[in-house]
Amino acid sequence: MTETTPVAELLFGEADATPFSTDEATVEPWDEARACLESAPKAWLSTVRPDGRAHAVPVLLVWAGDAPWITTRPTSRKARNLAANPHCVITVAGETLDLVVEGNATRARDEDELRRVAAAFRAKYEWELAVRDGSAHEDGLPGSPEYGFYRVTPTRAFGYGADGRTATRWRFG
Repeated sequence: MTETTPVAELLFGEADATPFSTDEATVEPWDEARACLESAPKAWLSTVRPDGRAHAVPVLLVWAGDAPWITTRPTSRKARNLAANPHCVITVAGETLDLVVEGNATRARDEDELRRVAAAFRAKYEWELAVRDGSAHEDGLPGSPEYGFYRVTPTRAFGYGADGRTATRWRFG
């Protein structure tokens, strides 16, 4: 899959009467947002429970290939939520940019892709996961617990500058 460059635009315009900048020069490129996602030590994942209630938890996040990835145990609340409804939101607080990334999560099963994502988790977090049978496993723990890798395909994202006065929206697709 090839990463597409989203359309970047001001989140607010002159008619919105907000304290945010309406200067087109403050629009951040997607590369800045991607770098923020790549370097974040953790992110927050928000999903929707089957009864419609929100669920938010901190997760480890890596960038592999052309998208952000998270991992979770298949029996966790977040995995069950994503199985029923793939819509999710990732939020990250960075030094120069706070991000909200809306998207759809898909669990990977292809072993080559799983190995690539496991390598990204190993490189970023020094977390060793073995890939077999369409899942990742932590063989260093009793029972070798299973983990699923979920690719989050962004549909829309919002970036808020550290100055509290700038905001960018990125539209994908």
